[in-house]
Amino acid sequence: MKYRLYLAFFISVLFTTLLLPVYVSAQVSSEGDRINSTQTSFQLERVVGGLEHPWAMDFLPNGDILISERPGRMLRLSGGELMNVVGLPDIYSTGQGGLLDIAVHPDFQDNKFIYFTYSASGVGGAGTVLYRARLEGDRLRDGEQLYQLPRFTRTNVHFGSRLVFAPDGTLYMSIGERGERQRAQQLTDAAGSTLRLNPDGSIPGDNPFVNRDNALPEIYSYGHRNAQGMAVHPDTGRIWQHEHGPRGGDEVNIIKAGANYGWPRVSFGEEYRGGSIGTGSDAPGIEAPLIHWTPSIAPSGMSFYTGNLFQEWQGDLFVGALAGQHLRRLELEGKRVVDQEVLLQGRIGRIRDVKVGPEGYLWLLTDEQNGSLYRLKP
Repeated sequence: MKYRLYLAFFISVLFTTLLLPVYVSAQVSSEGDRINSTQTSFQLERVVGGLEHPWAMDFLPNGDILISERPGRMLRLSGGELMNVVGLPDIYSTGQGGLLDIAVHPDFQDNKFIYFTYSASGVGGAGTVLYRARLEGDRLRDGEQLYQLPRFTRTNVHFGSRLVFAPDGTLYMSIGERGERQRAQQLTDAAGSTLRLNPDGSIPGDNPFVNRDNALPEIYSYGHRNAQGMAVHPDTGRIWQHEHGPRGGDEVNIIKAGANYGWPRVSFGEEYRGGSIGTGSDAPGIEAPLIHWTPSIAPSGMSFYTGNLFQEWQGDLFVGALAGQHLRRLELEGKRVVDQEVLLQGRIGRIRDVKVGPEGYLWLLTDEQNGSLYRLKP
């Protein structure tokens, strides 16, 4: 018995001695080096570490950054210091759920509103919720729930959820189909859809299903599996969105009013145990994706580059990859993807969110137990 204990201790020490320096070296070498893209070069800077499964970020007018952590915490990065934001509602962190996206209101300077999505528990299980509050320093005040998925269930996957303000002032919100795929084709169920709301949570009168019986008026598009990336095109103002496929079949789409994006009637992916899904990859009345990724890269977070620091990237679309552990750059001509580039392959881990900051840096969040905030700079 004593021999076995000594042997176990020796192996443990050997493992730590041999492998830990390699890990540290890999972390250090991922920062400060000149990294070449086909269009330009950049440096990777780790700004903050020690984040617990960070999920989203957004910028305040003064340059401070709000960061959500899935276990149910919100942080404010100001002047290099991280502070806890207090006053959050009760957040039910389960599986893929927890505190999710954050969106700062375009008129934050005047109204102090921030919006965020999270999973809450209730009758029937759990579901996705939209919440609004005023941010005063590091405290949330006047908080109110603006929307709640009408039907909660006990699955712990596919909550979504991304938020984006459109040029007309409306708020778009994605909700996953909660792992219950047929819900995405039911217009009486908001799961598996993209919602369009006014900033106060009311429903715009020109939503596509406002005057239709047996349809929820908040639904703008449907047939989505689990959309975790949305961005406004800087020239057209259209909403671009990507969603997770099953085993392959990740999609990038332009969201159209009343459109059906197919899940699970059609998919470019297949069942996890093998076999086709639905009727194949297309069907009448189904919107085809601009592109799809098979095998899956597990996309999360998305942003058009609109800054001035990387002129060569102007108008390119950047997507984080979880399973692929890289940053994907899409070069566009109109709505056509003409080239793709893989950046930072395996260097920093699972990229959960991608944002362009007010100074033109490209910011990344890694979804890890010890996650980090990075920025790409010239």
